[in-house]
Amino acid sequence: MSLNAIMSTATSGMMAAQTGLRVTSDNIANVNTNGYVRKTVSQSNLLSNGMGVGVSIDAIKRATDRFLQSASLNAASDNGRASAISDTLNNAQQLFGDPSGDNSFFSTLDDIYSAFSAAQDDPSSSLLRTQALTRVDDFLSESSRITSSLSKLGKDADARISGDVDRVNDLLSQINGLNTDITRAKVAGADATGAENVQSGLIDELSKLMNVQITPRTLGGVYVRSTEGLPLAGDGAAQLTYQTSPTATGYLTVQLANGSVQPTPLNISSGEIKGLMDVRNIELVSLSDQLGEFTSRAAEEINRASNAASSVPAPTTMNGRDTGLDAQAAITGFTGKTTIAFTDGSGVIQRRIDIDFDAGTMTVNGAAGPAFTPANFMTQLNTAMGGAGAAGFSGGALSITGNGGLGVAIADDATTPASKAGKGFSHYFGLNDIIRTNGYSPYETGLTAADPNGFTSGAMTIRLTDVEGGRIRDITVAPPVGGTMQDMLDALNSRATGTGLYGQFSLNSKGQISFASNSTTPVTMSIQADTTERGVGGPSASQLFGIGPAERSTRGEKFFVNTAMDGNPKLLPFAQLDLTQVVGGAAALAIGDGRGALALAKAGETTTAFSAAGDASAVTMTVSRYASDFSGSIARKSATAASRKDAADAVSSEVDSQRQSEEGVNLDEELINLTTYQQAFNASARLIQATKDMFDVLTGILG
Repeated sequence: MSLNAIMSTATSGMMAAQTGLRVTSDNIANVNTNGYVRKTVSQSNLLSNGMGVGVSIDAIKRATDRFLQSASLNAASDNGRASAISDTLNNAQQLFGDPSGDNSFFSTLDDIYSAFSAAQDDPSSSLLRTQALTRVDDFLSESSRITSSLSKLGKDADARISGDVDRVNDLLSQINGLNTDITRAKVAGADATGAENVQSGLIDELSKLMNVQITPRTLGGVYVRSTEGLPLAGDGAAQLTYQTSPTATGYLTVQLANGSVQPTPLNISSGEIKGLMDVRNIELVSLSDQLGEFTSRAAEEINRASNAASSVPAPTTMNGRDTGLDAQAAITGFTGKTTIAFTDGSGVIQRRIDIDFDAGTMTVNGAAGPAFTPANFMTQLNTAMGGAGAAGFSGGALSITGNGGLGVAIADDATTPASKAGKGFSHYFGLNDIIRTNGYSPYETGLTAADPNGFTSGAMTIRLTDVEGGRIRDITVAPPVGGTMQDMLDALNSRATGTGLYGQFSLNSKGQISFASNSTTPVTMSIQADTTERGVGGPSASQLFGIGPAERSTRGEKFFVNTAMDGNPKLLPFAQLDLTQVVGGAAALAIGDGRGALALAKAGETTTAFSAAGDASAVTMTVSRYASDFSGSIARKSATAASRKDAADAVSSEVDSQRQSEEGVNLDEELINLTTYQQAFNASARLIQATKDMFDVLTGILG
């Protein structure tokens, strides 16, 4: 081997050792740098005609493990989702208070029953009446506060999703831009590890927000794809958009860098964004829906008892609730018998009207009165009242007023009570409700498939989303004007223009509409927009029937104490009308009668049918039992979410530890490398010096 060859070989060794020393020093300098991946030198033997002529530096690489990186990214996504759900559900649980304490939301309902129980012993006590109304108001105020707070949590989630999506778009742009820098450095044979470390850190941050797939590019850098394989970065950055709606399910779309101009639906299965979408679209809505159902049924049972009772003296005017129906539709479907009595200040009946809905007849003071149909009921009722009072129907509400200071009391027949949608006459119309609402919950209209639907204009836009929260499609359906309820159901369930391909709407025996998804392709339903109107100025279809989560999840804040009773506690119905008394006989309403108060105190123990709401299936049980189960389900849901968060956090920490062990800087190893490269550098330097000495000797000989 010539001296020149020896010099060249020694020089390549010195340069390789110098490169190794530079890489090692960079590793040692960044031992505490977060996200830094240690570098290694890739070198190979130089050959010439089969003979070794030195060493070549092929590349400076990052000590990465693709398997550990993928596991770390997936764990970070799962942890991000679990944390978002757990934190939100924990906040939601705190809104209800400690169920074992005296200040929880559910204890306020027990306080109502206790207050009514105390009032039965002294029903004429103004103090006890005021205390009872205060307890009712406390319960309704808490329901409103919690519903409003849950709604705010949903809006906060909306804002966080929008912020996270903006950050995702920024990260995708940066990741895509770094691909150019990395490729340029690799083509030039330069060190690209600095840019790769920055890019890796951005990918780690991205994975916490949404789960992605990462694959390397041939010339350096990475491709970022969604779980469905949609290209998000690599050869151009995609643009994500969060499509939000105040009434419908929110979802994600993506505008691909090199794809169609039309946005593509984007489904993700993990990450903070997914967790926030879950709590916004599902968890919080479910809690609010079940809270609304609980408050509705608690109010229904209290109102059932109050409508079967009366104050002493009876109120001179009874104004009912807005049923959302016209008079004929509201009367149609009643069965059984009820009595409307006009009483004087002493509780003596002055005029009595017995109504038999099955026979379509009225009896006035024991004598035959006018016959009626649902179409002329109001006219015939006013005829039967004579000069004792007057009835009217306006804005979906029935009202009855006594003339000449007469009070109005209503009681259903003990043997064959009046009934529609499981409610008595006064209860259905809400004539003597203690608790009122601005809505129509529990949405039991009493309408049947053969009844006119009553909608005169507008259409309803229904949004269907899959189990991952991705939008399938929006469907617009208009209730057939002049058609029946069955015609409306047929339009909703049409396979061509309705939801028939995905699920079915149905009408139950109480006139309640519900939606059931097909089991083969589960979907969720929400209402994007609803311009329908029943009659003139009446409710929309979603309002009247409680269609969609937006309507159902807000009903818990719509209840309030009857303003007339709140202003005059003497109107609280603590007595019951004695139907055995005849006109002009003994008092049918007696001071000191506490039977109505006793019925109110036992309202929590009355078995009632709860509709499916949130995660809860339809059940039949007492209000108190439902309160206990609901309270337990909130605690279990929060505990389960916290457990999943802890498990996801543990997995993420373990994978990150393994990844750090593989990719991080180990000072012991680096010091060994430092010594090795120093010795290699010194050896190459001595070889160069020896070669120089040999050159000097040879030059002297030839001198």
